[in-house]
Amino acid sequence: MVALQRLGWALIVLLGVSIITFTLAFLIPSDPARTIAGPKADPATLARIRQDLGLDDPLPVQFGRYLGRLLRGDLGRSYVTRREVRAAILERVPATLFLAVTSLALAVLVGVVLGIFTSVRAGSRTDMAVLTLSLGALSLPVFFLGLLLLDLFAYRLRWLPLGGYGSLSSVILPACTLAVGSAAYYGRLVHTNMGEVLRQDYVRTARAKGLGTVAIYGRHALRNALLPLITVIGLDFAGLMGGVVLTETVFNWPGLGRLAVDAVFNQDVPMIMGIVEFSAVLVVGANLVVDLLYAIVDPRIRYRS
Repeated sequence: MVALQRLGWALIVLLGVSIITFTLAFLIPSDPARTIAGPKADPATLARIRQDLGLDDPLPVQFGRYLGRLLRGDLGRSYVTRREVRAAILERVPATLFLAVTSLALAVLVGVVLGIFTSVRAGSRTDMAVLTLSLGALSLPVFFLGLLLLDLFAYRLRWLPLGGYGSLSSVILPACTLAVGSAAYYGRLVHTNMGEVLRQDYVRTARAKGLGTVAIYGRHALRNALLPLITVIGLDFAGLMGGVVLTETVFNWPGLGRLAVDAVFNQDVPMIMGIVEFSAVLVVGANLVVDLLYAIVDPRIRYRS
């Protein structure tokens, strides 16, 4: 019952996103007919294109037609390339998925290790130093960090390629750029949660029974401390899959973020709307998956109506 309620709310959210996206598309100061026909098209040609696209119909009729296409999985056709938007998005998904998984795995690995390491030394100089570095990493703009890494490791040292997609070496710099800030945040999150868990009574009982540090941290404390991290990871993955605009632009990565930038510059309204809808589905789906994972990781959690 609760699962159906959550699914219903997810559909309501997607409907709201569709309404907002459709409304914003008409607020964009652009003429789809002129985008298709070019700046030198005559008025008769522009009028014929608007009629073919149904742009002369009332807004409720256009919105109903738009929702009907969405229900069929049809995201429309690009004004610039005349390709189906769905096909263009699916073509870019592998590159974005590769970057998202690599950067997220690196961020989780470094963040969890960093969080455990600092929680053992809570309040020490090491903990304060790591906290300061973490705040600095979180404050760095992604595009600025990406340009620094490009300048050092690709241009000056020539250890890695300047950009592009197609090899393992090409993903190292963009993945590290995305992972730095996330790893710092995950590390502080795990550190805080571990500190709270280690003060619980069942941890004191485990110590009183003579369990070792590895058993206490690994078997008892870490599992409960990672629960809040699951939510953040799920939403971060959905955000990464929606397209990392600045990072993909800096590293010339052919993913959804780069596709979105090109669509904005070309005023390709169907492509922009399709990417927004695709990203919304990912975020809503990630929330549903996170809810299920909570119940699996912590059996004490039960969803009741």
